[in-house]
Amino acid sequence: MSHIPSPAEARELLARYNEDAFHLRHGEIVSGVLRYYAAEYAPGEEDYWASVGMLHDIDFERWPEEHCVKGLSLLEELDVDPQLARSAMSHGWGCTGVEIEPQSFMEKTLYAVDELTGLIGAVAIMRPSKSVDDLELKSVKKKYKTPSFAAGCSRDVIAKGAEMMGWELDDLISKTILAMRSMNPEAGL
Repeated sequence: MSHIPSPAEARELLARYNEDAFHLRHGEIVSGVLRYYAAEYAPGEEDYWASVGMLHDIDFERWPEEHCVKGLSLLEELDVDPQLARSAMSHGWGCTGVEIEPQSFMEKTLYAVDELTGLIGAVAIMRPSKSVDDLELKSVKKKYKTPSFAAGCSRDVIAKGAEMMGWELDDLISKTILAMRSMNPEAGL
């Protein structure tokens, strides 16, 4: 019988396959952002959304060339719930070899915020405070329009994610900044 890992169990699984502090921190950030969105859009499902966020890049450090494809088989081997695995790997649609199109609001949110959290984080660390606490939409939008800044963060994916959600880009960025602010301040960023 498949298993739905708690956020803590998901963190342990992520750490089993990823050693780099950056990858672990990214998993925590995406997990926290999804938890924030779930509190508003799927009350009672916060832990589930958080686990999806934590596991979305489980395969990235060891198997970057098979990202999301390997993640799907790895989560299956680990007996993780197939729907959770599907949701976690859907963020690679159109970017990796996985053909799982985001369908649910949670999957569309993950697709949009995965890249966006990286961009917001890069903008935040350039600030004197090195924090999202005083970060404003206009600062992120300015850097969003500069392709060479945080070039690894796909603006196309962020824009497509906002569109899939039925949101304006500014709304997605603003809400994701708030989500990142809501996280444990001791965790950094």
